[in-house]
Parts: sequence; structure tokens; C-alpha cells
Amino acid sequence: MKRTPLELAAIATAAVPGLQPTAVAASPDDATDFDAALLETADGRAWRIRCPRGTEASARLETEMTVLRAFDPAVRAELPFQMPAVAGTVRMDGLTTCVYTNLTGTVRDLDALASGSDRLAREIGGTLAAIHGLPQELVDSADLPSYTANGFRQRRLNELDQAATTGKIPAVLLRRWEQAMEDVTLWRFNPTVVHGDLHEDNLLIDDDRVTAVTGWTDLRIGDPADDIAWLVGSNEPKFIDAVLAAYHEARKEPVDPQLARRAALAAEFALAQYLVKALALGDQEVARDAEAMLAELAADIEASEAAEAESARAAAADDGSGEGTEASAPENGRPAAEIPRTADPAPATDALPLITDGRREG
Repeated sequence: MKRTPLELAAIATAAVPGLQPTAVAASPDDATDFDAALLETADGRAWRIRCPRGTEASARLETEMTVLRAFDPAVRAELPFQMPAVAGTVRMDGLTTCVYTNLTGTVRDLDALASGSDRLAREIGGTLAAIHGLPQELVDSADLPSYTANGFRQRRLNELDQAATTGKIPAVLLRRWEQAMEDVTLWRFNPTVVHGDLHEDNLLIDDDRVTAVTGWTDLRIGDPADDIAWLVGSNEPKFIDAVLAAYHEARKEPVDPQLARRAALAAEFALAQYLVKALALGDQEVARDAEAMLAELAADIEASEAAEAESARAAAADDGSGEGTEASAPENGRPAAEIPRTADPAPATDALPLITDGRREG
């Protein structure tokens, strides 16, 4: 059941004794899983409430509370950004609702970030590097998920099998993703701490600085590309390259040559994850939206593969022979491992970001 901002304000007073909101506004935040709002009290302080719509979303909030407790003051002091603090919780109908003290900064949409200054791009790259540089003991001590590179690849294959059982994923996408996930050379990376739900709505910006990172519901050790997938939706190669350059500089580790390609794959595959989640929740409207975006992505890929095949045939004809033509397309079209960095559309969840034509929806 969707809750209105006024209902959320009433729930917040139960979570934080003595809280007396004087103003409230809706604050969309992973709308598939949560109802959320911003509150203001008479003393001028701001608060944020997230109310889960189901048991899975409630479990994510409880995980976030565990994560935030694991970040003791010494760890937080080393980070270049602020993190949320839980001011209070309340349990209703078996679900946990959280109220947070609000943080400095505002959310900017993806277009605004991509058209921002070079300083902002460096800030985002540095923020990613700081997250991925966190000690893995934080995740281990909180008993959160931890994957090896091959273990994570196998997890993706299992998710692909689950998506395929819906019968709603276009064949060209299933083939493309399976080929990429079976290509072990794409999955040679050093696992790091991963935010797991990173996108523009979880970054707070003030004066071209990343002041805070929110949404710590999916922290794990896994593929750092997952935290970069949301950038793909900007369709701005210059912005993406600037962020990744700052990221690699701050990480001071060997560059992962497949990072951007796995990020693009994750951005595409998130549409399938979004569909699976919508079907599990019985949300037919969202499921139809996901199916439409999957069909659009499939059409784009088929058109691209056809153009590449035609180009290869033309090159072979000019040569007078197809032998030795490196540009010739493979029998089944473009290899799935050749995931374009600016793949379109991309996802979004707070957990699955939805990106179409470079814009994030939901």
C-alpha cells in the first residue's frame, strides 16, 4: 500500500519520540520498494523517512542499519563524504521503517551531473574510489555477502536463468548476456567493497562536491563495476571517461581493462532484474514498463548487429573475398562480450535504476 507524505510524517513521530514535523514533502527514493519523504521540524532541522512496501525492502533497511553501525567514527572520519545516521525506527505490520537525520546537499539528476564541472566528475570518481577502498573486514564483520570474481559471475548466470524462466526476455538479449557471462576473460577482477545500490539519487551534491552518500542497503564484497553501471545512462563519454580517470587515479591500483564493459553489461542486465522483481511483487504496470524497455534495447542491438554485418559484407565485397577479413561479424552477431560503454537503455533500481535515452526513470 502506497503511503502519502502526511501518513509518513505520522509514522515518523512514532519512530522518533518528540518529533513534531511542521512541513513534509514527498522524496521519491527507489519507488518500487519504498515510500519516502523529507520532514522539517520547527527548529529548522530536516529528517528523512523510508517506509518499505514489502518484506524484502524491510530486510534491506535492516541490513542498512547493520552497515551504518559497522561504520564507527574512526572509519567515517577517513571518508571524503558523510553517511546517514538512523534517528529512530518503528515496526509496523512486521516491516521496519527508518527515520534518518538529513544530510547536507541535494540530489541532482544524471543529466545535471554529466553536464557539471570537471571538479564534480573528479569528486564522483574519488567517491567511488573511497568506497571501493574500504576495508573488507567491515563487510565480513557485519556478515554481509562476499563474492569471489568467479562466484559473482556464477551469481549473474543464476540470475540470468531466473530471468529466462519468465519467458519475457528477448532472445537476442539472452544470447548476448549469456555469451558475456560465459566469457571468463571479462570477469578477471579484484573484488572490492561495493555500495551495491549506487546511482545519482544516492549522491548528495553541494557546490560541485559530493557531500554525502546514502542508500547503504546492499553493501557487499563483489564487482566494483556494479557501482559504475549507473554512469552508462548519461550517454556522455567525456563525463564517463573523466569519472573513471579520477577513479583509477585515486585507487592507485592497476587499471581493470574490463571495468567499463562489465559496467555496461550490468546496466543492461538490470532491466531483466527489474522485470523479475516487478513480477515477484505482482506489479503488472511496472512489469509492462520493463518489458517495453527490454524490447527497445533488443531492437537497438539487432539494428546495430545488422549494420555491422552489412558493413562486414561490404568490406568483403570490396576485397573481392571474405577470407581474412577481420571486420567480419560472427555467425550469431556481435559477441556479447563487446558490450558498448554507452549501452542504451540502462536500469535503475534504487536497487534497479531505469535509464532510457540517457534519462533515469522511477
